Amino acid sequence: MSFEEFVQGSSPRLFRTALLFTGHDRAAAEDLLQLALERAYRRWARICRSEDPERYVRRILANAAKDRWRRAARRPERPLQPGDGPSAADDHATAVVDRDYVLRALAGLPGRQRAVLVLRYFSDLSAAEIADELGCSVGTVKSQLSRGVARLRAVAEPETGVPDRKGSVT
Repeated sequence: MSFEEFVQGSSPRLFRTALLFTGHDRAAAEDLLQLALERAYRRWARICRSEDPERYVRRILANAAKDRWRRAARRPERPLQPGDGPSAADDHATAVVDRDYVLRALAGLPGRQRAVLVLRYFSDLSAAEIADELGCSVGTVKSQLSRGVARLRAVAEPETGVPDRKGSVT
């Protein structure tokens, strides 16, 4: 398979993953995907011999996203408030509004939690596969998945709060 054929066949799926990694920032996702494809092109002779070149490039994409999050780590986190950021137009279906809210909430998560949730629920990978993709332990994947889901629930149901490590609700 040539690199051009690979890009043509895999770009839509890889771009969707990049969008989710970047919190639905289209420009950042395009940059991230371009960077990953550029890195893959330099190693294409080796990658195309692998069993699943898309998996290999998805790992490059995940690593590039991790690098991006590390550079952005200096920005302080702030909780997502209802009405933050752009919202779907009022005349759209409820499903569109719900999807927009979930994507904005996902964008508000720390990078590693977002990556784990994207790979688990959007790419349908197992904890072991996610650990392999991100270069961490299965335990780390499970804890980040649990924390990410808890934070999303807290955004969806703000009156319940999120328990901290000591068990008190914040």
